[in-house]
Amino acid sequence: MAITTIAPTILSSDPNEFKDTVQKYFNFAKRVHIDISDGTLTDNKTLNETAIWWPKGWTVDIHMMTTTPSAHLDNLIKLKPNLVIFHAEANEDLIPIFQKLQENDIKVGVAIIKPVYPGNIKNILSIADHAMIFSGDLGHYGGKADLLLLEKVALCRDVKPAIEIGWDGGANAENIHIITHAGVDVINVGSAIAKAEDAASTFNTLNKLTEKEDAI
Repeated sequence: MAITTIAPTILSSDPNEFKDTVQKYFNFAKRVHIDISDGTLTDNKTLNETAIWWPKGWTVDIHMMTTTPSAHLDNLIKLKPNLVIFHAEANEDLIPIFQKLQENDIKVGVAIIKPVYPGNIKNILSIADHAMIFSGDLGHYGGKADLLLLEKVALCRDVKPAIEIGWDGGANAENIHIITHAGVDVINVGSAIAKAEDAASTFNTLNKLTEKEDAI
């Protein structure tokens, strides 16, 4: 079975809280998922891309919750993250935006919320590096995992077999083994780590659960 990566999620509207979270995750996290919301796609605003930062050596994925990706494009290129994820329901054509990021050696992904059927966004999936199946509460920690959405793993790979599959929303010790065995490559974990008494210990426990080879 392929190795699944656990990526702790950072979602914050406060610079000091953001800094504290980065410092807390620095000792154990290698790949981190940062949520950014400008209030156009969700009811919540976070720090924007001009206010975030991360330590050298981190692999950072940025989830942009916005209906206007082009408004953020230049700033994102300056940041040089590993991956930028936009939503299929954005108000703009994602294809040229994806191409611009890829020209700057930044991977691109599409977030697929519950109502979005992968077969209807084949043009986006065909050039994307990553498809993130979203089962959370946009702009907030504490979403619930709808495991029925795991059927979208195969649907995405029907379009592009080599695409990296991500999961976002409600992953925890009770369900992470199921999510892993459904073929998810990267599991973004928010509140299960952020609200844990010992974030590092919880992270290690989740990693061990993804490594279990027994069937569901």
